Amino acid sequence: MLDFKLHNFSSLSIKDLLDAREAYHLHLSHLDTVYATAIGRYLIRDTDPNSKDATHRSDPYTLGPRTLTNSSMKDWSWPCVLVFVRHWFSPAEIQAKPSLAAELVPSFLYLPDGRVVPTCVVTVDPDKGVPAMPKPPTFRSDLVGGGFPIRTDAQGKRHIASIGCLVTDGDTVYALTNRHVTGEAGRPIYAGFKDRRLGTSYPLQLGKRPFNEVYPGWPGDRVLANLDAGLIRIDDVTGWTAQIYGIGEMGELWDLNVDSFRLDAINRPVIGYGSVSGLMKGKILGLFYRYKSVGGVDYISDFVLGPRDAATPLNNYPGDSGTLWLLDDDDAPKNAAGARVLRPFGLEWGGQALLAPGGKVPVQLALGICLSTICRELDVEVIPDWNVGHTEYWGEWGHVKIGAYAPTCIDGAYPKLKAMMEANADNIGLDDRLLQTLQPHQSGTFAPLADVADLVWRFTHPTDESNHFADMDKPGADGKTLLDLFAASPSSVDPGVWNDYYTGIGEDRRGALPFRVWQIFDEMVDYASQGKLVEFVCAAGIVAHYVGDACQPLHVSQYHHGRDPADKQHAKVHSVYETTMTGKHGPDLIRMIPAAEIAPVAPVVANGKAKGRDAAVCVVQLMQRTVRRLPPLTIVDLFDSHTGRGQVETLWDELKEPTAECMQDGARTLARIWEAAWSAGSGEGKHEQGACDQGDLSHLYANPKFLPSYKLQDLTANAKGRLVPK
Repeated sequence: MLDFKLHNFSSLSIKDLLDAREAYHLHLSHLDTVYATAIGRYLIRDTDPNSKDATHRSDPYTLGPRTLTNSSMKDWSWPCVLVFVRHWFSPAEIQAKPSLAAELVPSFLYLPDGRVVPTCVVTVDPDKGVPAMPKPPTFRSDLVGGGFPIRTDAQGKRHIASIGCLVTDGDTVYALTNRHVTGEAGRPIYAGFKDRRLGTSYPLQLGKRPFNEVYPGWPGDRVLANLDAGLIRIDDVTGWTAQIYGIGEMGELWDLNVDSFRLDAINRPVIGYGSVSGLMKGKILGLFYRYKSVGGVDYISDFVLGPRDAATPLNNYPGDSGTLWLLDDDDAPKNAAGARVLRPFGLEWGGQALLAPGGKVPVQLALGICLSTICRELDVEVIPDWNVGHTEYWGEWGHVKIGAYAPTCIDGAYPKLKAMMEANADNIGLDDRLLQTLQPHQSGTFAPLADVADLVWRFTHPTDESNHFADMDKPGADGKTLLDLFAASPSSVDPGVWNDYYTGIGEDRRGALPFRVWQIFDEMVDYASQGKLVEFVCAAGIVAHYVGDACQPLHVSQYHHGRDPADKQHAKVHSVYETTMTGKHGPDLIRMIPAAEIAPVAPVVANGKAKGRDAAVCVVQLMQRTVRRLPPLTIVDLFDSHTGRGQVETLWDELKEPTAECMQDGARTLARIWEAAWSAGSGEGKHEQGACDQGDLSHLYANPKFLPSYKLQDLTANAKGRLVPK
């Protein structure tokens, strides 16, 4: 047996390992058990005598199979060729059938010039089954970037994949993903989360390339590097961001080539955000993974990424192709907001699922392409700084902020209500610390109540869509707007009056925002009177969303998509104002909202018990104040007159103060609505309620019978003044 002490394996280079694998490739490929190979660092079994330090040497013949789940790389792990095999021959098998010895992978690969390279044999069982798909993340923003889903249609089949990042050739901006996704040039590419065209497939693409041409000087006869990269020529770049969803801003590209590739890349922690799996954490398991041989030609992937540790599976699924991977270094530089700025290095093009012998749960692997190689071959550069700096909750910031802030606005005359809602502030919204470091909401996890209507119900309650807006400034058949009707008589807040208005202009998509508050208010009164305080908290938290919509100028205006909705560039005004601007300057708004000076918000009713209609009138009054404080066309015209990179900052400089005032008004109005429902239900006489269990709350909002939603044209007020379906 070769004495490890006589060989300094730690000095082996990537070229040494590639030379050895190439020299022994024919031999390894003829072994029936060999599944794939890569270059990497030796994996030490967790139960090996040398699992703690490098002073012990284990006899491999006395140990069981080495797998991806029972071994890991140590600080002293030496460079090697990783050989993945389908079967591990035990000493008993060899003794019973000596001819099997010819099937063993040699422990060392000897080169003619005296170099010796060790092998590390890892047992796997390729899993041919399709893994159970997780619930994908929730995507609903008009702002698109890395990690978002895309779809294409070809030959009657729909393909879903992920966006990697933005790149440019100096003239045009493209989205980078996989060639097998973009397909033929000119194919339309759509957002995978809504029916919206993003661009078209660009003719410049990458496929298989000779390995020794991609990496000059490294061996690889009859070896192809898989450079599965395609470009999407973006229709309108103003609606895009260079941020990676769930991760944030990117740092400088990790430039890897034949001169800069090092074996210390092995075991580096990495992170990515796939459109199906969401946030994925792993490590670089090996380099130049030889995953397939066909017709005498071998195929290589630059990276093979595996689980970070036994407790952290990779969770990589079909649809994650195109994901950008970044180094997840703790000491990465930070931006002005204190968030780490991670370096991108690879683009995922596929994956594999491997079972350990006797295992039931497959170990998922991701296969990636070197990003610097892609950029070199396509002659493009990564764009790290377009439209960045906002929070990762694109569009949800305002709702959760108003929901969390409103409990502090409750009058001291309702001590039990105030204590209950303050105890549940983190269930309704998010505290300011979390608000500045938001992560995207994962489907299936608890949603802050103030954004259940967007995060959950948009996908489970399709009839709720019209409850998020009302075009209060749109002239009716007689030239009068809904605001005009309200100014003439508050009794116009009636489903019959509004339905007549919409019928007069031939509108079927009827905004019903105040009526949703009407409906939920009456339910809150019932919950308070019956002592169902968990239900009260859940309904009160959810109604925060609609009140939050009512204090957003573009949610109560016909100019939500600008003066001309057909103009795609100018139609993004609502996204840039309510998501990009508010998210980017969230820390500033956190300070400004409590300090905003506005007139006191009156109780829903001066005397007596309020009813749902009173709450709806209160909401229309809020909408009235909102458009007076910040006219929608002020936002639209400022947006239209300042295109380009300075647009967001111009909007912020001009609109920050009235925006903070609108949000302050929304939070105070929400508190008045809570107080009125609590008072009408005699809540102060009921038992006390602290922080509710999130499982109980999510069980409620997931129940389709809880606060069911209806279209306005299907509603009427009954004799008791409650909204009921016709």
